Amino acid sequence: MPSLNQPLISEYKQLFNSCIIRPEKFSVLDNTIKLILAGRPHYEAVQAKINVPWYFTGIIHCLEGSLNFQTHLHNGDSLKGKTRNVPKDRPKVGKPPFAWEDSAIDALQLKSLHLWKDWSISGMLFQFERYNGFGYRPHGINSPYLWSFSNHYLKGKFVKDGIFNENAGSKQCGSAVLLRRMSERQIAVTGELDTVSQIKLLGSKVRFAPKKFNEHAQELQRLLNSVGIPLRIDGFAGRMTSDGFLAVSGMRLAGDPQQP
Repeated sequence: MPSLNQPLISEYKQLFNSCIIRPEKFSVLDNTIKLILAGRPHYEAVQAKINVPWYFTGIIHCLEGSLNFQTHLHNGDSLKGKTRNVPKDRPKVGKPPFAWEDSAIDALQLKSLHLWKDWSISGMLFQFERYNGFGYRPHGINSPYLWSFSNHYLKGKFVKDGIFNENAGSKQCGSAVLLRRMSERQIAVTGELDTVSQIKLLGSKVRFAPKKFNEHAQELQRLLNSVGIPLRIDGFAGRMTSDGFLAVSGMRLAGDPQQP
């Protein structure tokens, strides 16, 4: 199993910073985040006992338990008994029916997350990938468990244990993509650049060029959309993109004829 070394930290940062959420998935992500927020008191109760950030637990609950508080976080089995599937016979302590929080703490401790100290973006992405496994790396694709619904994942999926189908696609939103959207909306406290700071930094790399496609312009448009500036995400930095950047940052794009 990989360790969180500097190359992996750099990889996670690059992927997170260049992540573009597919426009048609925004409503699905925001509805999912709404449900995560509804369960926040449960996740905060877990955080109070083992110091795992509530939003990390909420994202894991989304992917592993479909945000169902009647099932074990380990694998989605009913809380009316111990887990029947892998990992089997959990929790080891207590008797059914189990409280969701008690089962969740057992699931997170089983992954040694109560001992983890690095809750930076890279630290969380490493633990998301570790939670599901690093099996996608030998296939040369980014894990859909992290990057589904974004530009970093198209297809390729384990359809059963040990069975990889290069043409199958994930229909579940990725954990890193959820974290990205929660960070954009300033819900998840990541300790890194807030959205407006990201916009200012990215805007310094984009020139006014209405007829020339630029990936940085596309990312800037997506960020401006996330703070309420409605733009077409097409990668062409024209008048509306420059005006939107001005509204948020107080600056126009370099090369804009209207730039003072």
